[in-house]
Amino acid sequence: MAMKHLEIETILEDYERDGVALVRGFLSPEEAGKIREELDRYVREDLASKPVDARTLEVDEITVRNLWRLEAHNEFFREFGAREDLRALIRPLVKGEPVLAGVETFNKPARIGSGVPPHQDNAYFCQTPPDMLTVWIAIDAVTEANGPVTYVKGSHRLGPLPTKPSGVRGNSIGLAEMPEVGEGDSFIALLEPGDATIHHCDTIHYSAPNTTDHPRLGFLLVFRGSHTTTDPRLKATYSAAAAATPPA
Repeated sequence: MAMKHLEIETILEDYERDGVALVRGFLSPEEAGKIREELDRYVREDLASKPVDARTLEVDEITVRNLWRLEAHNEFFREFGAREDLRALIRPLVKGEPVLAGVETFNKPARIGSGVPPHQDNAYFCQTPPDMLTVWIAIDAVTEANGPVTYVKGSHRLGPLPTKPSGVRGNSIGLAEMPEVGEGDSFIALLEPGDATIHHCDTIHYSAPNTTDHPRLGFLLVFRGSHTTTDPRLKATYSAAAAATPPA
């Protein structure tokens, strides 16, 4: 990953305007392949020895839906999140020194990958000011059919919206009501392996289930600015939803 100054300026412009920026070729196919290999190895060899909340399973109680806190459980992913080229990109977006807050996956396995309800990430992150984001990297091709993420452009400017428990394991809190979305305001992220989106923690987004024969693995890195702090009101609301529907 090596971006020219102009590309970083364009990413920042798109991110500030829309709350989401598309970055083609964020990783090379070789880098995306190495991530897949290490994720496969981690699930096969390490996951059983990790705490139960290191993953969320699909409804079959076998297939992995999400991997959580990979930066705490795996040196490869911890080092990936510390890359200086990555931090240089993130720094202006979070308006300060980047802090790696999480490395995780949304696996969306073939045929049984569950959907994600409309939500804002800061309902989970609970940070103030909301200078926090997610880098969403496609490891598999993301098509219209296998559960792409849809972002509502400009919704990060709405601030925190009312929430309700969703009852969805791994996504326990969602919007109480979806705001009206104008024509052209939805961005469906169709990606090739190595492509990425970067979205603000208040940008509304969601995805449909994957009923196809093609998996849709997403690898996510979450960063906040070092100046953010936890909002106790948001944290209490999230904790109640997570207690009602634990991730594991």
